[in-house]
Amino acid sequence: MDFLTLPKRTSGIRTYGLTSVIDLGTPIRELENILSDYSHIIDIAKMGIGSAYVTPNIKQKVAMYKEYGVKPYFGGTLFEKCYDQDKIPEYQAYLQDLGIEWIEVSNGTLDIPLDERLTMISQLKKDFHVIAEVGSKDANKEMPISEWKEEIKVFLEAGCDYVITEGRDSGTAGIYEKGGNIKADLIHEVMKDVDQNKVIFEAPIPKQQMYFIKEMGPNVNVGNVKLSDVLVLEAQRCGLRSETFYLGERKCELLL
Repeated sequence: MDFLTLPKRTSGIRTYGLTSVIDLGTPIRELENILSDYSHIIDIAKMGIGSAYVTPNIKQKVAMYKEYGVKPYFGGTLFEKCYDQDKIPEYQAYLQDLGIEWIEVSNGTLDIPLDERLTMISQLKKDFHVIAEVGSKDANKEMPISEWKEEIKVFLEAGCDYVITEGRDSGTAGIYEKGGNIKADLIHEVMKDVDQNKVIFEAPIPKQQMYFIKEMGPNVNVGNVKLSDVLVLEAQRCGLRSETFYLGERKCELLL
């Protein structure tokens, strides 16, 4: 169908306007059904927390995502577990054996010094596309805006493909208050001098997704999206939900 005038969406192999889903144990046959219908609106799939390590048929699952043109990778918590146990080389070999081409470097649970993360990024980017995450999973930990801006800046300068802003799978930490409200002042300040096409905003809840779409436009990068929500998210991006109905008539307000 093409008789409506809708906001223009990126398509094909996207570099922005990304929908990054979180897979927390979707059964393989259910996943196949989802991908057969919706893979064209899914760009990246994160097997969340450390679930990939105990996922049955992990090779089959990774291969299925790749077959449908979706980039799979494992959540940063698994990276941090391997870091804590001095198993990063083993982790790299594990990812390569599975055919995983993307790796997340985070410190959502551990306090890994910035210099150390940058050193690891420098080494890992030789073999992987690197995604760095900024922010803590601890809702009680307040990170100064200056640190958010600095980390995003240096990670992109270090060669990361994207930077993720922490929001957890619950949308209650990092860029969100404990109750799920968005720290709008933080977002506005952080994005002043940053290429938004290189930032993936974790937004697991539809109202959070709508905030970013309304503020940054239909091609904002959104992460931690539930597999069951990808079609609704695409409808939101296209101005086909009440809250985004007039999206095509509005410019991106956040960057003005």
